[in-house]
Amino acid sequence: MANESGFSMEEFESLMATSDVELLKRAWRNEKSAPEILQFQASLVQRSREQIQLMEGTIEEITRNGFDPLIVSVYQMDMDRAQYMLRSYLRTRLQKIEKDMIHISKTDLWNRLSKEEQSFSKRCYENMKSYLDESVLSKLPSGYQSDLKQSNASEEDDMVPESNLETFVFCKSESSIGAIPLDDSADEIVDLVAGDLYVLRYKSIKPFVENGKIDLV
Repeated sequence: MANESGFSMEEFESLMATSDVELLKRAWRNEKSAPEILQFQASLVQRSREQIQLMEGTIEEITRNGFDPLIVSVYQMDMDRAQYMLRSYLRTRLQKIEKDMIHISKTDLWNRLSKEEQSFSKRCYENMKSYLDESVLSKLPSGYQSDLKQSNASEEDDMVPESNLETFVFCKSESSIGAIPLDDSADEIVDLVAGDLYVLRYKSIKPFVENGKIDLV
């Protein structure tokens, strides 16, 4: 049986087993565990949205055709899980942007955001700056009215919070990576074996998370 879009129950089950569902789960876990914002998965998000729409159409069709409510509820739970992962992925990113919006906007991290996220970040900063100017900064002595520096004497933007890349994270790899240094001096190394679970500083595995060789859990 197929709905108006030609999408059948058999295809629904196949859809839930596709790699995109697993890729979304992986992106969601990585984003939740990484201390910094990661590259926005634009293609994956778009495909996931389209798949969820197809799921909704199939559920509506089988409901109208009087299928067993238990079967309908199982399909509904599958779709709800996909929706939850997608929403949580996007919400986690927005929370990171709210927390580190200034730092993100001043670094290469800005290019990791979608256009919508960049617009959101700009609005957040404008609202925050306007509020601080009116409620606090305008009442401080001259030289202490910056939202970026403690005073005009500061050489850097020392009021801008940054992500703590020294945070420890749980991680694993699907394939053996070999020895990687745990610090800048390379005095300590660890041999990453496929499937094993590790607790390491995010900074030491950051490149491998970014290129998809290591997953956070």
